Amino acid sequence: MTANQAFTVYPSLRNAVVLVTGGASGIGAAMVESFALQGSHVAFLDLADESASQLVAGLTDRAPHRPLYLHCDLTDIAPLRASIQEAEKHLGPIRVLVNNAANDDRHSFEEVTPEYWDERMNVNLRHHFFSIQAVSPGMTRAGGGSIINMSSISWIIPSTGLPAYVAAKAAIVGLTRTMSRELGGANIRVNTISPGAIMTERQRRLWMTPDYLAKVIGCQSLKRELLPDDVARLALFLGSDDSSGITGQDFLIDAGWV
Repeated sequence: MTANQAFTVYPSLRNAVVLVTGGASGIGAAMVESFALQGSHVAFLDLADESASQLVAGLTDRAPHRPLYLHCDLTDIAPLRASIQEAEKHLGPIRVLVNNAANDDRHSFEEVTPEYWDERMNVNLRHHFFSIQAVSPGMTRAGGGSIINMSSISWIIPSTGLPAYVAAKAAIVGLTRTMSRELGGANIRVNTISPGAIMTERQRRLWMTPDYLAKVIGCQSLKRELLPDDVARLALFLGSDDSSGITGQDFLIDAGWV
């Protein structure tokens, strides 16, 4: 992404503290970049140190504030909580949380073991809840904020070949609904973004064969590829005060697939 005045600048995001999970690559990296270029103080969590370093280096001279990268395994809740505390120590109370981290590895339902199921829930669902739990006290004291949970249209289509992932993504929408009620009194908004087929480097490398891409475009009303920046711009809106009356909703960004 590059700074482009054709797209909206949100004054309420300038100097806002933003935390993105899984922010080193793909949609998460687009989120980090987009919020940083809005002038937000951005922290992001990931395990991919090299990609994270490259992202930070690329933004150092372009964004008003250098993003803060924290190495963190989101499946381990104690380090997750510690990393959130570290981000708040350096930047202040988190006002925007983007629960982005996920992994959509394919798997056959016949071969799923209880151990694999639990691992998929840990990777794709559990940290959403505990990140919300960890940021909400500071967000409440600061007067409110916005939480954005990343789901997927995979559970709506529904997709096949990755049932544990699909179940987790469906659960995230339910989590958003209940947490919007739990936290609404503290002026904390909770919404979901459900992307369709977003052309990240990983998707292109692992799944996006010419035949599958043709199928995707055929399913979409808009006959173009969706990019991580398309999702990031929706997150900017939901993180900003421009969406201050919106909570408990699921926003599909799928070029009209569903």
